[in-house]
Amino acid sequence: MLDKKFFIENIKTLFYALVIALVIRSFFIQPFYIPSSSMEPNLLVGDRLFVTKYSYGYSRHSFPFSPPILKSRIFYNEPKRGDVVVFKTPADNRTDYIKRLIGIPGDRIKFIDANLYLNNSEILKSKISNNDKIFCGNIIIDTFTFEEILPSGKKYKTVYHKDFPFKKTDEFIIPDDHYFFLGDNRDCSKDSRFLTSVGYVHKDNLVGKARFIFFSSDRSVGSIFTFWKWNKSLRFERFFKRIN
Repeated sequence: MLDKKFFIENIKTLFYALVIALVIRSFFIQPFYIPSSSMEPNLLVGDRLFVTKYSYGYSRHSFPFSPPILKSRIFYNEPKRGDVVVFKTPADNRTDYIKRLIGIPGDRIKFIDANLYLNNSEILKSKISNNDKIFCGNIIIDTFTFEEILPSGKKYKTVYHKDFPFKKTDEFIIPDDHYFFLGDNRDCSKDSRFLTSVGYVHKDNLVGKARFIFFSSDRSVGSIFTFWKWNKSLRFERFFKRIN
């Protein structure tokens, strides 16, 4: 009798823990892992970060497996230019991407000679380094690093490759209820410039706002289980770093 009661109580405890974890993950905060270099130098492969789910309200993509329980976004808060946002790609409504929000509904965006234009005005950027090395996939690329400044005054770092910068695009006109995203690693990012794979992102596809890095490790040095390499593999300086 005691063994049966002990088993039932443990099942109940596990069930309650799962429900609480699900509520926290769906409504408040969710961890994400950075698997690609598209947001370097601001986010590195191996960064683990927290995303607040309440920042832009809730849609079906706020919940695990995106169940069709909400027809549209509720408690909606408009995201701001410069926010680093996790969203579901429109191509499959399943894959999580993280990029920087550059264009809001009604904006006109284009690249001319590797310079970003927003509503016919060039986005100001100042060069802060002539000789940085940034990953593009598994390849290390020589880049120029800039500080980019949006009209709101928001500042962040971007990198452009020296040898093959993204020179020119047609003009993108952002539709109602949609947003335009770019990676900070401008020449190594699949983002809203690629209309067939990402393109304009509907507001219902927003998952949340990236807030801070809570853990970071360089897997090329060693896994988290190789504790004797922690002094080299763990990026302690990135722990609890705020995402700009």
